[in-house]
Amino acid sequence: MTLKSSLRRTLYQTEKLAQRARFANTTAPQNGWPTLLGISFPKSGTHLLDQILLGFSNVAPFSRRLHSFYAEYEGESGRKRAPEQALAWLDSLRPCDIASAHLFARPDAIVRVCSPVFIPYFIFRDPRDVVVSHVFYVTDMESRHVHHDYYTSLPDFDSRLKTSILGRPDAGIEFPDIADRFAPYLGWPDHPEVLTIHFEDLINNRASTLTCIMDHFLTRAPLHAPRQLILNSLESSINPTKSPTFRSGKTGEWKKHFKEEHKRIFKDVAGDLLIKLGYEKDNDW
Repeated sequence: MTLKSSLRRTLYQTEKLAQRARFANTTAPQNGWPTLLGISFPKSGTHLLDQILLGFSNVAPFSRRLHSFYAEYEGESGRKRAPEQALAWLDSLRPCDIASAHLFARPDAIVRVCSPVFIPYFIFRDPRDVVVSHVFYVTDMESRHVHHDYYTSLPDFDSRLKTSILGRPDAGIEFPDIADRFAPYLGWPDHPEVLTIHFEDLINNRASTLTCIMDHFLTRAPLHAPRQLILNSLESSINPTKSPTFRSGKTGEWKKHFKEEHKRIFKDVAGDLLIKLGYEKDNDW
């Protein structure tokens, strides 16, 4: 462990102790305080959900910063992590931690996440907006990303968007098409222990969505704080300027970028996914 990481860990534990003292008179749930876990599909509002969950630290003894973030792929190398690494990470989390992950819905992970020690949330967005966001992120925002050099070598946005839809099957590193990238996450919405959140609802129906996030928390960890105080804490914690991938805060941006060829290839590889996720009723879009 480096000196920097050691200091960060010490600061984190010190802040947790301060939170525990701050809320010493708050009655803990019957089974103890859980861990808050935000699961997200990449480019689907990860940082937005993180900020909202951190809002609970204003009304209960939860950490004031993320414990850690886990991703199934290493960003710089593109290497896929072993399933055991995800389980070890989940097992490292403690009560009152708030953590974030791009986490596959593997059976062993589901068993852990859907246990009483977690309050889990899963956020995703329209996969068409995901691929557009992915292009901007890889090309313009993260020069260390494993695909950055390849994306910048492509002649234009259209060719990069095609790549984000179709993946890079011959790249030598795993980067499948958008439907296959989403497939490992499809198990999360099948479990009522996990609250499913559409990114679009946080933008267009924020008040009701924050209420759902609060109520999901309260079913596991009842609080005596007024409901409006809790909602205000969640709302005030949102700060788009601190999210490196929150560009416009709008939905349906794919319509500005998709040409007929993009629509055709997207329907070919992921038309059924849009229907399954409720974004379209059929392929007539």
